[in-house]
Amino acid sequence: MSTRAWAARIALAVLIGLAGQFVSGCGENPETPAGGGTAPASETFTFFDLGRNSQFSPKIRDSLAERLGNDAIENRGILDLETNYRGFLQAHLPEVDRLNRRLNDLPGERVEHDMVKLMYRYARKKNAPFDYIELVFAEPSRKPILFRIRFKADDAGTVEALKTKYGSPEVIGWEQENGQSLVWRKGPDVLMVSRVPDRFGVPGHHIDIYFTDNLEEMLVAEQRGREQKTGVSKAAGKTAF
Repeated sequence: MSTRAWAARIALAVLIGLAGQFVSGCGENPETPAGGGTAPASETFTFFDLGRNSQFSPKIRDSLAERLGNDAIENRGILDLETNYRGFLQAHLPEVDRLNRRLNDLPGERVEHDMVKLMYRYARKKNAPFDYIELVFAEPSRKPILFRIRFKADDAGTVEALKTKYGSPEVIGWEQENGQSLVWRKGPDVLMVSRVPDRFGVPGHHIDIYFTDNLEEMLVAEQRGREQKTGVSKAAGKTAF
């Protein structure tokens, strides 16, 4: 075997190993619930050991940087859960669509949310088989609410690894654009892999993980904050004169 062929085989083995890490949920930093201990892997989807009960911390950020490279961070902004094409959630994941409407449906307002959003664009330099990664954590709970992973060709076998770990998915054939989505559910959590053709018809892959209970918790906290703010304003108005 030539040196070049041997190097290519080693590189492929590294990519497959990383895909396995993505779905295994086992590693150096198992997810830690708020009360301590480790959540059973069967109860939540994980990405590099982060799942429903994890809480963002500087230690977690440092660990992710070692695996995925440098990040960009955003602490406040719009949170749009829509994926694949406009109207997809309404047609196929109505429970997520309802959350998305509540997140973005304050009349006349540009709705921004307090959150921690980490974005990775150079994970391949760390031999991770992904082109773009977005990990979003709620404030103030710091629990995960949305993970997005994007890659083109599935050279690492990520989709097959997900099928092996989680079983047969629900298959959604798109009514447009010749795409397809595979959906798994664990309790309230939703993991979806979509094959998304580009404008030339070449398929790429989108992975979206929705932690719906954590999203609901975030919405409740935001509503409570708005009500408290309104109450303070009314009290100030009554005492101003």
